[in-house]
Amino acid sequence: MANISDKKNPAEPFKKALAEATKALANDPDLGVVFSVDPPGMSNDQLSLPQVTRRMTRDEVLLARGNADAFALRRRFHNPSTNARYEPLGNMARELYDSMEAARCEAVGAKSMPGTAGNIDSKISFEAESKGYGQLTEASQAPLPVAAGYLIRHLATGRDLPPAANNVMNLWKDFIQTSAGDNLESLETVLDDQLKFAKFARKIIKDLGYGDQLGDDPDEVDENAENDADNDQIEEDQSDENNSDIEDGSEDADGTSEQTQDEEQDSSQATVDLDDSADTELSDESEVPEGDAPTERPPPQSHSAADPNYKVYSSKFDEEIQAEDLSDQKELERLRLYLDQQLEPLKGAVSRLANKLQRRLQAQQNRSWEFDLEEGILDAGRLARVISNPTTPLSFKVEKDTEFRDTCVTLLLDNSGSMRGRPISIAAICADVLARTLERCQVKTEILGFTTKAWKGGQSRENWLEDGRKAQPGRLNDLRHIIYKSADAPSRRARQNLGLMMKEGLLKENIDGEALEWANRRLLNRQESRKILMVISDGAPVDDSTLSVNSSNYLEKHLRDVITMIEKRTNVELIAVGIGHDVTRYYSRAVTITDIEQLAGAMTEQLASLFEKAKRKNLRS
Repeated sequence: MANISDKKNPAEPFKKALAEATKALANDPDLGVVFSVDPPGMSNDQLSLPQVTRRMTRDEVLLARGNADAFALRRRFHNPSTNARYEPLGNMARELYDSMEAARCEAVGAKSMPGTAGNIDSKISFEAESKGYGQLTEASQAPLPVAAGYLIRHLATGRDLPPAANNVMNLWKDFIQTSAGDNLESLETVLDDQLKFAKFARKIIKDLGYGDQLGDDPDEVDENAENDADNDQIEEDQSDENNSDIEDGSEDADGTSEQTQDEEQDSSQATVDLDDSADTELSDESEVPEGDAPTERPPPQSHSAADPNYKVYSSKFDEEIQAEDLSDQKELERLRLYLDQQLEPLKGAVSRLANKLQRRLQAQQNRSWEFDLEEGILDAGRLARVISNPTTPLSFKVEKDTEFRDTCVTLLLDNSGSMRGRPISIAAICADVLARTLERCQVKTEILGFTTKAWKGGQSRENWLEDGRKAQPGRLNDLRHIIYKSADAPSRRARQNLGLMMKEGLLKENIDGEALEWANRRLLNRQESRKILMVISDGAPVDDSTLSVNSSNYLEKHLRDVITMIEKRTNVELIAVGIGHDVTRYYSRAVTITDIEQLAGAMTEQLASLFEKAKRKNLRS
């Protein structure tokens, strides 16, 4: 049967061979390799490569090989924990860091396995030409992170880049070499060691003028922690010595010390007597009537179920608001029309992916029937029994409910300023189409967004300033949590609400941890037995007002605590899609995409895989 299939589709042997070669190159025999019309990408346990048609054109083959080699080399030479340890906080710094790390993996592979270099050149050429890099004439038009990655690869391998990529590199080359030339000279010595290269990359980023986005140096943090531990130990030792001195001195004390002790005992006894009498008087005057509440105030309730130590300076200015309450009806209609016009070419592709998802879901909803019932639909298949034996009663059947009807999906969208432009437009369209698709499969869907009411702190910060700038105040901005579509609202009624994401001035900063807790609470209050929460984000939590007066990882730590709580202590299935941001270091079930055009495919694939896993689990049970 396999030979017959291969003859029908001549591309199948090539796909199988490429899949096995990719696993070997990645040194991961359990890695899954699939070919799809969706944009290529890599998740925790699977690679998605460009589709190869029956024609097997040269471009298709080279592009598939190039992507396979690039992903496999990153899988082999990249350590996610080391990457996360040194990853910068700011968006531009993080993009530079990720681009240089990807170039490092490809360069190491090209030096040890030269055959990969030509394949990756083909991939780079295709991507650069498709993005129009060859026609750019000014550095301001070209992305600096991409140029930095190209330069690292060129310097490390000595290979010429494809023309379009070479153009981007040359636009920024003089600036990069002028700013970071001294540090670039050490590239060869750090290339094979990811930890050393991470430190090298942070130096380059600082040289390029983005040092303020690096965050704390992990090595200095560890060194300070070790020093603090040493100081604590020294203090303990000194304390032990002092205690021993005191004990020695007490053994040599004379009668004067004994007299002093007697006086102290008399004094303490008098104090005890006074305290007892005071307690007696207090109890006489302020007896609590039986059944009343105690007079002591209960401790303040924590703002976070995941981390009791997470503080919020003021929550009275936060808001949870319906999308239609942030704009009038006419403006929503105008914004929705603008959204549709912006993404008219993309809607067809997203709809095709959504229809593909719908077919996959419905294929799993194997209809089943209950037979031999006394009422329902007449079972024509059993009429022969009645004809052969008229005394046999008629048999009826009833169709069972489909499997997915008792499911609720929440789409939580990052509404931060870094999503402005095409990312937020595509996120809005994807959420809209997927909500309608899931609705056709009888799956309840909720669409939520999160941002802040102001840049760099709102009324909460103003109150903090008036109150004297207390140290470690906690979160210092006003949250804005937006409900674009509630789970019980039909998609057609919420369609215009999604246009709100196009409103100028809406997208500000992002405090992911509290938004995730909010969405999780809404899901837990639903009656459905299965609950799925999908997060779409393009970066780590950022709020300048909060991070300027708390520790640099204050919001990120809270996000990690919330994710751990949801994944381990609730029945909510949490998945995430990161846009140009490695969310796999936060979420156990996540995928990272490098291009916003991949969002629709990533969302549909993640949802489909969840339902398919549930189906296989039910079949096994």
